[in-house]
Amino acid sequence: MINYDWNCRTVDAYVEKDKDSDVVYNVHWIVTGVLDNEDPEGNAYSITTIGTQVLNTSTIVDFIPFSDITNEEVVSWTKAAMGEDQVNSIESSIASQIDSLINPVTVTLTIGEPVPPVTEGE
Repeated sequence: MINYDWNCRTVDAYVEKDKDSDVVYNVHWIVTGVLDNEDPEGNAYSITTIGTQVLNTSTIVDFIPFSDITNEEVVSWTKAAMGEDQVNSIESSIASQIDSLINPVTVTLTIGEPVPPVTEGE
């Protein structure tokens, strides 16, 4: 099973908007997927992807002061702004990349160097 960690702690904010201070309008998100299984060396299979998401500040009803905002709150705003399809696409891409780590379909070789042996699980 892959566990997805959404880090939405870095944001851009308007200094002042509609008489409110530090109004978050853009989220710099980092999503890391970590597979429960480990590679042969005991390391977790993990992939991280990053991006940004603009938030619609024109629909703010109950303003939350910046000092009271949590990562979980911003994650929910970010996912809502993206929509379910985009969230699923990001997480599916991470899952696919982890699968490629476990079952690679390409390798990088150096001319003049011996080809490394393929072992099970690589």
